[in-house]
Amino acid sequence: MISRAAVMVVLMSAGCATNPIRDLSVAKRQVADTERAFARTMATRDHKAFMSFLSQEAVFFSGDKPLRGAQQVADWWKRYYEGSDAPFSWESGDVEVLDSGTLALSSGPVRDSKGALIATFTSIWRLEDTGKWRIIFDKGNSACPPKP
Repeated sequence: MISRAAVMVVLMSAGCATNPIRDLSVAKRQVADTERAFARTMATRDHKAFMSFLSQEAVFFSGDKPLRGAQQVADWWKRYYEGSDAPFSWESGDVEVLDSGTLALSSGPVRDSKGALIATFTSIWRLEDTGKWRIIFDKGNSACPPKP
């Protein structure tokens, strides 16, 4: 007969195996790499790739009211992917990940086609069941004018 202590050890070990402690530095690097790949879609003019980073539940604060869902976001943003030159670019400056390793925030500068700072962005990323980070919230803010 199996002792109660042996059963407890097995159950505790199983719990540890299903909830590994995440290395947040790895998660931060993954999110930063994902943000860079997301930004590259604009530089390479690849709207289809842009869409692959969107969660089905994505909410983007673009235009007069929030865009809800991947299709609405993709349809709105398609205008920025038309033409041979990107109208703007962005880069990740700061990345932070929750201790759970499942949600992350990235933010950084947005620059016009000549490299001038025009805005900042803040994005929230979620680690989905597929193991891929997808964007769930995105909001840009106008950059403060430079000091005289």
